[in-house]
Amino acid sequence: MLCVKPVINLRQIEAFYSVMRTGTVIGAAQLMNVTQPAISRAVALLEVRIGYKLFERRGRGLVATPEAEAFYREVEPIYGSLERIAQFSQDIRHQRAGALRIATLPALSQGLIPRSIARFLSSRPEVSVFVQSLPSRQIADMVATRQFDVAVVELPLSRPCISIEPLEPEPIVAVIPAKHRLASKRRISLKDLDGERMILLSQHSYVRYQIEDAFSKLSVSANVMLETPTSPVACALVAAGAGITLVSHWVAAPFAGPDVVVRPIVEQLVSRTAVIFPSPGNRLALAETFVADLREEIRRKR
Repeated sequence: MLCVKPVINLRQIEAFYSVMRTGTVIGAAQLMNVTQPAISRAVALLEVRIGYKLFERRGRGLVATPEAEAFYREVEPIYGSLERIAQFSQDIRHQRAGALRIATLPALSQGLIPRSIARFLSSRPEVSVFVQSLPSRQIADMVATRQFDVAVVELPLSRPCISIEPLEPEPIVAVIPAKHRLASKRRISLKDLDGERMILLSQHSYVRYQIEDAFSKLSVSANVMLETPTSPVACALVAAGAGITLVSHWVAAPFAGPDVVVRPIVEQLVSRTAVIFPSPGNRLALAETFVADLREEIRRKR
């Protein structure tokens, strides 16, 4: 014998669910923002389709049948999930929920970016963030292919399919072991570094190019004993007493302490960074909000 499944639709289920939740047709109509006859017709049609009564009238009210109670137990988790989805959709709209993928160059991974993420999340506890530290060119490739929503990179940089928005230039500072003779000076000139053991960034870095150009113009002969592509590593080497380095203020700040002093330099050298987004196309709203918090963190710390 062929068994034909009853044909029911979501509107009928929603009407039944609303009556069960509110206990009345009036309440269900208000919940669904429809008329009472529309609720009554939907429930009556559902009863016809499934072949049994869901409600019995007692006076002016409705009483659910045992079958309705069993049916409701099956339906309730589904609508509970739909309500959570509806709430989640509004949380996304108002940036109370969602996910954000951030990439940053290693130089900013221990100070500025963590503080900016903490600021961003302070009013968005349901938002999840994935953050990764990578070289700038690799970051640009991954943003261009939309593997990250937003990133912070070193300038200069050129790459198709990304939008570049420069941040405020940040001064280069001297990072010096606390026991070094230059640690007592309030400001450091590059001339003071003549003959000193230096820890510099690798040759491909634009900061390294600026430093070497400035050394050349001042006839400074720096004793470059160590090289690294990563600014935080350079600062860690300073803390270990291996030499002096020149890095962005944002990189140096987290290392200032008993073993390390950070001093401004007389000569005007700066580190240039930018935020980048995938382009073309709309930006993730959370990404734009994060950048606003990043810029505010920069202004607050100046």
